[in-house]
Amino acid sequence: MSAGFLFSVVIAYFLLLLLVAWRTSKNSNNESFFIGNRSSNWMLVAFGMIGTSLSGVTFVSVPGAVGADSFGYMQITLGYMIGYLVIAFVLLPLYYRLQLTSIYGYLKARMGMLSYKTGAWFFIISRLVGATARLYLVVNILQATILDSFGIPFWISTVIILVMIILYTFEGGVKTIVWTDTLQTSGMLLGLIICTVYLLQHMNMNIPESLEAMRSTGLSRIFSTDVNSKSYFVKQILAGAFITLSMTGIDQEMMQKSISVSRLKDSQKNMVSLAFIMVVVIGLFLYLGGLLHLFAANENITAQGDALFPTVALQHMPSFISIIFIIALISALFPSADGAMTALTSSFCIDIAGINRRTDMNEKQKKSFRQRIHLTVAFLFLLLVLMFHVINDNSMIGVILKLAGYTYGPLLGLFAFGIFVKRRPVDKLVPYVCFIAPILCFFIDKYQSAIFGSFQIGLELIIINALLTFIGLYIISKPVTADKLEQDTVH
Repeated sequence: MSAGFLFSVVIAYFLLLLLVAWRTSKNSNNESFFIGNRSSNWMLVAFGMIGTSLSGVTFVSVPGAVGADSFGYMQITLGYMIGYLVIAFVLLPLYYRLQLTSIYGYLKARMGMLSYKTGAWFFIISRLVGATARLYLVVNILQATILDSFGIPFWISTVIILVMIILYTFEGGVKTIVWTDTLQTSGMLLGLIICTVYLLQHMNMNIPESLEAMRSTGLSRIFSTDVNSKSYFVKQILAGAFITLSMTGIDQEMMQKSISVSRLKDSQKNMVSLAFIMVVVIGLFLYLGGLLHLFAANENITAQGDALFPTVALQHMPSFISIIFIIALISALFPSADGAMTALTSSFCIDIAGINRRTDMNEKQKKSFRQRIHLTVAFLFLLLVLMFHVINDNSMIGVILKLAGYTYGPLLGLFAFGIFVKRRPVDKLVPYVCFIAPILCFFIDKYQSAIFGSFQIGLELIIINALLTFIGLYIISKPVTADKLEQDTVH
């Protein structure tokens, strides 16, 4: 399969996205960009959020990690399901009751302006780092498989991809992304299913036989019962629940789509559906990972980690499967970047710049400001993708989840304190608490063997981070009456 033909497939796919964007962005305004005019179909949002939640990291890293971790990622996935259910029945009712455009507006009403700004900045940092790590992974694969043959440098490849994303998100924002994410999720799941079927047929196996082969080689183990291990199932399930609460429930990108649905009940349907669908879909990715490792053993393929799936799909499968893999890969790429760019633009405009509160700007000026911020976000994406290119880690999913522990922990602590404690922190001290907590976590993680002995801390670092933030907020807070608390969160 020539690189030129694969490149033409990428261009054709992008033109399809542009067509969808053109159709959906007609008569769009700032409200369309930020929350889709609160008229999104919940079924489209639910289906599209599968692609956003999974991204290219799941598509490539989860199957690749089976060789090292077996099906252990399913432990985290079970935690994800718990987290989604908490979001549906605790956080979504709160967001709808307050009619929020940015979910961090809750922090302003509950704690004060500096708390609000602190939450927004932590989201911006968290999503910027996480989204660019995901984007890097897929651009790196496209670079190695297609763009290197044209002599195009990595940085120019990244610029091209980002320009593509800007072109179809610049006007419509969330209104457009709800539809493009649906298209892209379809492409990714199609690639997953077709590659799985091909591998089964090529190895002349049925599903029970393949599962037995995985069991006999230790690939299908799910639960770890070693209490001291980072992969101990209780730690992983708890970490998964808190990661979902953080990376979905208090993440403007994910909630921006959910609150674009007109009714709370429909938005809850979206979240509950997503909870169960994610278990099934990630289970399929793990199963595909098992098949890939069985195939690699049979064919003496030495590629490991993130390189395994692309190597098998592009070098050891028929041409039409390679095309499907590329379509699925770019389908996984765009949802992880377009929604993040839109959400970061929205959060900066609403939370940091406060354009919804400004009376010195008309709608045309606000739109122009929002578009300039969108371009700035794209430039930051470029810088961070290039940084990850220098780091070049073998498994990006581990990097992303590790970073989430540091950046989302304070956000989780802020929201937990606001929802569950009838106290108000001293607003001017909140930023200090939120920055000190991850610093303490860094030293706890670095010197954990000296502190805990053989007991290892893994992804549950996010819980420790949130707990430290929560304790710090409690120390700097004062009690408030229930009536005052209700009045603040309503007004």
